[in-house]
Order: sequence, then structure tokens, then C-alpha cells
Amino acid sequence: MQEQIEAVQRMQEYIEKHLRESISFADVEKVSLFSPWYARRLFLEYTGVTPSEYIRKLRLKQSALKLRDEDVNILDVALDSGFGSVDGYQRAFRKEFGCNPSAYAADPIPLRLFTPYGVKFRYMERKETAMGARNVFIQVIDKPKRKVIIKRGRTATEYMKYCEEVGCDIWGLLVSMKSLCGEPVCLWLPEAYVKPGTSQYVQGVEVAEDYSGEIPDGFDVIELLKAQYLMFQGEPFQEEDYQQAIAEIWESEKNYDPSLIGYQWDHLNPKIQLEPIGTRGYIELVPICSKI
Repeated sequence: MQEQIEAVQRMQEYIEKHLRESISFADVEKVSLFSPWYARRLFLEYTGVTPSEYIRKLRLKQSALKLRDEDVNILDVALDSGFGSVDGYQRAFRKEFGCNPSAYAADPIPLRLFTPYGVKFRYMERKETAMGARNVFIQVIDKPKRKVIIKRGRTATEYMKYCEEVGCDIWGLLVSMKSLCGEPVCLWLPEAYVKPGTSQYVQGVEVAEDYSGEIPDGFDVIELLKAQYLMFQGEPFQEEDYQQAIAEIWESEKNYDPSLIGYQWDHLNPKIQLEPIGTRGYIELVPICSKI
């Protein structure tokens, strides 16, 4: 099984590395080190889509983000996304997202973007690995008064349980929404923000305090006051070591005394988790306030 998982992971990594190029399945199956028919079967089994569907979904996701953030020509986006014509691109975009790309560019709405989770992280055995002595960088940052569009779970207190309750694909929808900090956030809500029968741990997007755009079905909006945070950021890590990277930050938070810099922990604002990305190190933001 491990050999199969690694083969699919190699195919995923090849696709993501060459996504802006012309990709044939012959190129993809070669890195699997299996026969073409077996490579395709493995890919479908472990990802739920064929390699061609996977490539199409990834390209449409990138095109949607470009339409959202940049002033671009639809033809250029279509060609850059591997489509031979605007008509073909528009049909694919509408089929994937239920709206026309030009209409979306004019008025971006939340979309369920494809989230390509690496299969080796989904199926690997969860275990801690010794990563040696590592640094944690700490700094004070300010957060403005803002709203957060959140999706609540039921009893979740951490990511894996939240995924079981809500579904991991919710992240793709959050990525499609413009965020004040440039990416979605995960929050541990203080008691005042937790509705009866819902989870402490939620995922969402920070938006401006005057936000009046679309709220996806099943989402709530909370309002947060201007606050200060201590940002804890670990060193870069290998993706398979993400659990150990998180544990290191939690240990640093547990042992840190904010009074050393004139603050105390603020229990009225949510603690924030950013997506664990190995190349930048794991990041959490813990709320603080001036020491009385």
C-alpha cells in the first residue's frame, strides 16, 4: 500500500510542478513507475478523480483566483489555463462553479475551489518525529476591528475532528473568498462566541468590518474588536512532520510569559491558527492585552 501511495503522490507533485505547461498522461504515469493503466487506476482510487479531471480542477481553481485578484482578460486566462478557446473555458468554468467567469470577475462570490490534498499525508501513520532543537519566532502584531465569516462544527476542538464533522473541502470555499490577511483562518472561539451545540474550533475568513457581500449557506458572521496578538512562528518543516511542528508551537505558548513584555493573555478574543505550510513554518496567533 505504501508503494502505491507514494506513486500517486509523485504524480500529484508532478502535476502541480508542471501545471502551467502542457501535460500528457504519458508524462504523469512515467513518474508513478507503474504501467499507464495501473497508474490511472491508482490515481482515481486515491484521489477520487482521474488525472485529467485533477489537472482541470486545479487549473480552474488558479484561474478563479486570478479573476478574483487581478484585472485580466478572459482570453488570456483561458489560454493560460490550458483551454484552446474562451468558449471551452467558459463552459468548463460554469460546469465547475455554476457561474460565468466574466460575471465572477466583475462580482466575485464564494466558490467551492478544489483542494488537492497530498495522499501521503492523508494515509500516513500519525506519529511524532524528532526534529532536533529548533527556534520559535515571536512578535506582537495588531488586528483591526473586523468580521469573520465562519463555518461552525459540532464538537470539534482541532482540525482533524473538524474535518470529520464539516468536511475538508470547506477549505476550498474559504480560499475563494478575499481575506484581510490574505488567507483563511482557523479559530478557537472564546465561550461568548460559541453557540449552543456548536464547536469551539471553526474555520473562516476575516473580512472588513463593513463587509456586506455574500455569506455562504450554513455560515455565520461574528464581529471581533481591534486586538493585539503574539504571533508564534516555527522554523520550516517537512510536510510529514506537521504534527511535531504544531506540538512545538503549543509547547512554546504554554511556557511563554507575556508579562515579560508588559502583556497578559486575552481570553476574550479567539486564538488563531494558519494553515500549516512547511516552507514558512507553523504559525499561531494568541491574543494578548496590556497588563493591568
